[in-house]
Order: sequence, then structure tokens, then C-alpha cells
Amino acid sequence: MASANWPPTTMATQHPDNASAPWWKEDGSAFISTQDEIGELLLLFREFPMDEYMWDWEGKYVDEAVGEKIYSQAQDFFMQRPLGQQLHLTFRIPAFDESKMHRMARAFMNLLSLSDLAQEIGMPSPPVKEMFLPLTTDAQQLITIHETFNKVAQYHSSIFHETSSKHDALLNQFQVTPLVEDVDSMFGIENILKPFWEMLKKKRGDMSATGQRVFLARSDPALNSGLVPAVVANKVAISKAIRLGEDMGFPVYPIIGTGSLPFRGSVNPQYTQEFLDQYAGVRTYSIQSAFRYDYPKEDVRKALDIMKTEVPKRTVQHVSQEDCENLRKLSDIFSIYWKPTVEGLAGVINNIANFVPKRRERLLHIGLFGYSRGVGKVQLPRAIGFTCALYSLGLPPEIIATGRGLRDAREQGLLHILEKYYPALKTDLEHAGKYVNRENIELAAKTNQAFRSALEDLKGVEEYLGKELGPQKSHHMIHRNITSTIFHRLQKDEMDSESITHDIVEAGKIRRSLG
Repeated sequence: MASANWPPTTMATQHPDNASAPWWKEDGSAFISTQDEIGELLLLFREFPMDEYMWDWEGKYVDEAVGEKIYSQAQDFFMQRPLGQQLHLTFRIPAFDESKMHRMARAFMNLLSLSDLAQEIGMPSPPVKEMFLPLTTDAQQLITIHETFNKVAQYHSSIFHETSSKHDALLNQFQVTPLVEDVDSMFGIENILKPFWEMLKKKRGDMSATGQRVFLARSDPALNSGLVPAVVANKVAISKAIRLGEDMGFPVYPIIGTGSLPFRGSVNPQYTQEFLDQYAGVRTYSIQSAFRYDYPKEDVRKALDIMKTEVPKRTVQHVSQEDCENLRKLSDIFSIYWKPTVEGLAGVINNIANFVPKRRERLLHIGLFGYSRGVGKVQLPRAIGFTCALYSLGLPPEIIATGRGLRDAREQGLLHILEKYYPALKTDLEHAGKYVNRENIELAAKTNQAFRSALEDLKGVEEYLGKELGPQKSHHMIHRNITSTIFHRLQKDEMDSESITHDIVEAGKIRRSLG
């Protein structure tokens, strides 16, 4: 898999967090249909320094004719910049569930038939040579998927190929990459990675040329545990994964799944240096829809150019064993406040999320935790809708649990450890704080204990920063006014859903992301 463009630095994803319409949508709509995504893939590869595009089979409807369409529309382009070599198309397959494997089976067969098509038209490499496995919590999940794919690939080859092909040989090096999405798994990530990598090394021998990737979620850990636990868990996981690779004799290239707002990672064109410093050691960043479409096109291109140059230069901030233990304590301190507060806010969050407009053709997730996205005893929208709902009220989720957690961290002498590994903490809180609507929070606190807790958090964050939070510039004032309008519209017996949705979008455009 090694090539001049390996590992990828910038990975476009289909996460639907854009408030504004993409610059390429002729009808001016911000909704990106499944049919639009082929054109999106081609435009991003052609017009931006984008190395990789993640094709999502897990969370949304998927165009299974992706291979035929991209090659029929851009065969000459991919002859010059082949997929699987200079550019990368990676499947995010459905989460492991032995009782529900039909979508995974379709992804396997799609990938293999796409390899056949590429060979037939003279492409030098299989277009897709890696899968991301969501919700990975155990090495056995990875081993099972790896072995299952190999069996399917061998059977496919024996049925459809008279002789073994060059592409068949390349698919023997196919990668299954874990996507780790919860705080506990991140703190113990070596327990997931080591058995799987030992199995691969036994089969493949030297892996120093290609290395291994590990994908760390940033939004879902924040949704489940809060801002600070998500950040410190990622820092520990990045350090542990890279150190494990060093011990085993090959490089590790972490991927991080980040959105534009601080709660989901602060990866946007205006905070390039901040997030590069915060996540030093990461080799691939997800470039989600808001990053691409809620900022001027030239700013996006400039930020991606900076990333292409600077990301490989950043070296990991290794975390000592003692500091790992202290960061685990810090995570627990903050998450203890997070869960009961979010449970108390769930009704309001779910109510507002009903008015957040769809931006992609996502599947409804019901049933298992991790699909329906629950915290404690309540079900919540997915991370983008969750973040959007709270920002639309003027209560950025970055504030929740953070004020009380910071006070406890100071009392327990752990604040310096937090600041050491979360250097962007003050910047993130100040950025989120511009969108605070204090009046909304105070009004809601009169009848809701969870909002009273959030008000306490707001005061704790202000104490830590040494300043009052709220609008700083005219567009922040407009955002505050819109969130006041949303708040009061929600109090009416007969709500004007169209007006609420319009206001949610207008506020999202100001902060340059729905959620």
C-alpha cells in the first residue's frame, strides 16, 4: 500500500454538518443527495489537495455504482492519479453485528467487483484497499472481519478469475482499520490493537513499509462523555498506538474524525495551527462538510495546503504512564457531571433536533447503543444534531460539565496536567463562549435543574478564563438574537416549524457549521 502519497493527510467525509450550500450545487440547496456524492468526490479530488474520500456504508444510503460512475466520468483523470496509489477511496463499512451482516456483505462484494472493473480498464491498482470498522471495541471484531473478507476474496477469485491476477495479490494486503469511538476503549486501546497487529505481523512479516492506521472518533466520545474526556482520551490513544507500533517495528498513522466546532474537534480553516498543535502525531484528518462548504473556497484550499505541509512534521506528544492515569482521573471527573446534566436536557435537545434540516440521506438508527446514540437512560440525536440543538439554544455543549470539572480539577491538583495535554482548551472555550446566550440559559434554569447545572458550568468556565462569555462582535450579537427567537418560538403551543428551521440554519451559517 505504500506510495508517494501514503499516508493520506486530508480525508473528505460525508458527515452532514454544513449549514451553507456547497459552492458546486447549482440549485443553491444545502442538501447533498446520494446521487450528488459521485460529483462531489470528483470535484474534491480535482479542485482541492484532498488525498482520500471516505465512502460511508454505515450511516447512510450509499450509491453502490460508485466504481462504474467515477471511472465512466473521469477515467483519464484516474489514469493519471490512480485510486489506491496517489488517491484513496476508503469504505466505512457497517459496524460488526453477527446477526445483521447484509450491508457488510454488500460492501465486500462491491469492493471486489470494483477491483475487477479497475483491472479490466487498465488501472494499476485496486481502487479500494482499506475498510474502516466502526464501533470497534475488541480485537476479535477486527480479526473476524479480516478473515471473513479474505475468505470472500478467495472465493470470488476462484469463481470469477481463471488465473490469479495482480489485483488479487494486492488485495492480500487489504487493511481493516479499527474506528474506535468510546472513551474507555481509547484509554485501553492497546488491548484492541496489539492482538490484531500481532496476527497481521505473523501472517505478513515485516510491516514497516506500509505501517498501520487507527481511526479515532472525536465527536461521539464528546457526545457520550463530554468535551474534556473526549480530548484527553484521544491524546492517550494517539500516544499509545504510536508507541505500540514502535515496539512492534512499524509506523502507526492515526486518523482523527473531527468537525469544525470545538465540541467536535475545532478542525476548520480558521484554527489550523491550533488543531495541528493539539493533535500532533495524527497523520490524517477528516475534512467534513462544514470545513469544505461553510468557509470561502480559497480559505479551504489554503488550509488544506498548510495541512499537507505541516501534518507530517508534527511529532506525537507521548503520554507517560503516570500522566495516563491522571488523564483517566480527569476524564472521570468531567464525565460524572456530563451524564446527569445531558439526561436532564435530553427532552429539549430532542425537541430542537427535530427541526434541524437534513443534509445527507442518512439512515435512521434504532436499537443498539452506538447507533441510537444514548447517554445514560436517554436517547439522543447523533453528534451533529446534538451539537446543533444546544448551539441553537445559546448553550454550547463545550460549557456543560466543564465549569464544574475545572473547579474539581483545580482542587485535586490536576489542572496543570489537563492544560499540558489540552493546550487548546482556553481557545476552544473562548470560541464556543462567543455563542453563549445567557438570557436563554437563565430563563430555562428557572424551571429545569439541568439548565441550573449548565449555568453553574458557565460561571465556572468564566472563572477559569477570567472573563465573561457572550457575543463579542456584531455577528455574534445576531447569533444571540436568533437563538433568543428560537427559544421563544419553542415556548408556543403551535410552533412554526418552518421558521424554527430557518432560524437554526441562519445561526449555523454565522458559526460556520450546523453542529
